[in-house]
Amino acid sequence: MNFSFKTLLKAFAKFWRVKRNRYLSFLVLISLIALVEYLVLGLVRRTFVFYSDLDGSTIVEDRMFHGSSSRETDIRRYVEEIILGPVSPDAALLIPRETALQSLLYRDGVVYADFSVISALPPDTAGLPQTVPPEDGVFRSFLTINEGIRRNFSYVKDVKLFIGGNEIFFNEFRAIFTEPADNTNKTGQKALTN
Repeated sequence: MNFSFKTLLKAFAKFWRVKRNRYLSFLVLISLIALVEYLVLGLVRRTFVFYSDLDGSTIVEDRMFHGSSSRETDIRRYVEEIILGPVSPDAALLIPRETALQSLLYRDGVVYADFSVISALPPDTAGLPQTVPPEDGVFRSFLTINEGIRRNFSYVKDVKLFIGGNEIFFNEFRAIFTEPADNTNKTGQKALTN
C-alpha cells in the first residue's frame, strides 16, 4: 500500500509540474465551485424593462431571484418586482406604486394576472413624448409587462391581464402577439401607432 501511495504521489507531482496541466486543474476546480454554487443558491436572472423619466428611452435592469419549484411562484415574484418599480433613479414606474397584484394564476401555459383598479391610472407621463396621450402610457405599461413575462418565462404561451376582474387590451395584445416577428420596428412603438 505504501508503494502505491508513493507511485500515485509521484504521478501527481509529474502531472503538476506541467504549466498547462496546472491551468487546466484550476479551470476545472473553478468550474466545479461555480456549479456547486449555482446548484446550492439556485439563482435565476430576470430582466425588467422600464422607461427613462427624461426622454422615454428604454432602461433594462437585470435582477437575480431564487428559483422555486413552482412556475406560478416565479412569475408572481417577477410581477411583484415590476410593481415595486425600477432601481435606477431616473427610470419611471410602469404602474402606480399603490397597485396591488390581486391574483395570479398559471394554468396550461397561460398566465392570468389581476391588478387592482388603481393600475388603470396612467403612470407618470414625464418620460412620454408630449404627443402620446396618457391612455397610451397605460397601454405601453401593460404591453411591457406582457412582453416581460413572455421574455423571462419561455414556457408561457399567453398572458391575460386584468384590472379589477376585467380583461384589458385583449384584442390589441392578440393582434400584436399573433403577427410574426418583425425586427424592423419595436413591437411597443408599432402598437402605439396603430
